[in-house]
Amino acid sequence: MSESFSIDGKSVLITGGTGSFGKRFIASVLTDHDPKRIVVYSRDELKQFEMQTNPEFAPHAHLLRYFIGDVRDGERLTRAMEGIDIVIHAAAMKQVPAAEYNPFEAIKTNIIGAENVINASIANNVERVVALSTDKAAAPINLYGATKLASDKLFVAANNHRGDRNIRFAVVRYGNVMGSRGSVIPFFLGKEAEGTLPITDTRMTRFNITLDEGVQFVLDSLSRMWGGEIFIPRIPSYRITDVAEAVAPNAIQEVVGIRPGEKLHEEMLTSTDSLSSIEFDDYFVILPSFPLFDVDVFIRESGSVPGKPCQEGFSYNSGCNEHFLTVDELRHLIIDQRLR
Repeated sequence: MSESFSIDGKSVLITGGTGSFGKRFIASVLTDHDPKRIVVYSRDELKQFEMQTNPEFAPHAHLLRYFIGDVRDGERLTRAMEGIDIVIHAAAMKQVPAAEYNPFEAIKTNIIGAENVINASIANNVERVVALSTDKAAAPINLYGATKLASDKLFVAANNHRGDRNIRFAVVRYGNVMGSRGSVIPFFLGKEAEGTLPITDTRMTRFNITLDEGVQFVLDSLSRMWGGEIFIPRIPSYRITDVAEAVAPNAIQEVVGIRPGEKLHEEMLTSTDSLSSIEFDDYFVILPSFPLFDVDVFIRESGSVPGKPCQEGFSYNSGCNEHFLTVDELRHLIIDQRLR
């Protein structure tokens, strides 16, 4: 189960391939690996055109294939996956307010789309499938989180339906990507000149991961996966007030209240999950709820050092994290990530 796995010589398809994660993932694979080809699957023809003409990707045109398609379209996905070895499922409807206002549209993309990815992968004998999740899928309180939890369950359970095919499905769940569209740092940077930053609650905390760290964690999970896991990285937290201080130390912080569907602290592994979770040095694994492999062997062989079962009642919560970013660390990260 723990044999080595490489992207070299493999054909890779990524749904949502023109998004922030998709582009960074593809750039990383082109730089550090030797894939046979990469299929960029997305529904936005303009973004695909911009990617094709981007100096970062244009020199690799002989390796890149662009498929216009929606994950809601199972037939199109099945065609796009012909000859594919690895699938990264990054497409999703992610905006919380939009999902609340248009609930079934979110269900079509995030749940039915997930089922389409699974069926197309099985039909084409894909080797490995990794689906991207979100911290909002743990104990969800909004529809976006609920649809992603359902998606996670579908990908985990897909390992039951593979028959004798050599295919594995797993999920990667991580926190807020630093500087992503609609996130707090670009929002504060846009408000900096006004001299006042709106703070939802002075107690609020969030997990933090950079886009490069997220890409690397997905690549690591591709090699680690036995099939059926939800992988969760150990990442730092930040206090919303510290982010405001790092962005605009002289600005007034105005408390405006938590918005509907928003948590005070984010959670990636709940106390209930801890009953079936394994802790490694730099990540956690939520095991499938049905036996797919020998857990004792998995604990011994899945990390650089053996893992251990999480303590009963443990939860991985941004407010109780062991590592919080300081104001200075946040300032340096904002510069390093070229957000300012």
